[in-house]
Amino acid sequence: MATLPGLPADPDDDPAAYVGRSADDAAARARARGWTDVRTLPPGAIVTMEYRAGRLNLEVEHGTVRRCWKG
Repeated sequence: MATLPGLPADPDDDPAAYVGRSADDAAARARARGWTDVRTLPPGAIVTMEYRAGRLNLEVEHGTVRRCWKG
């Protein structure tokens, strides 16, 4: 994703590295790596499409991260 002017930079972190981790482990790792907002969501949850710098979204099913994305 291109950097948007005026927004703080996201942590230098790969969202794909969270897939397969437990939800608790992933959230703790994300906060330790500088994400200011960590959001866990069930599969298929309806979410707004606004981009928030510093937010990491974790789609969690049965306690395991299945998908992860910035914003």
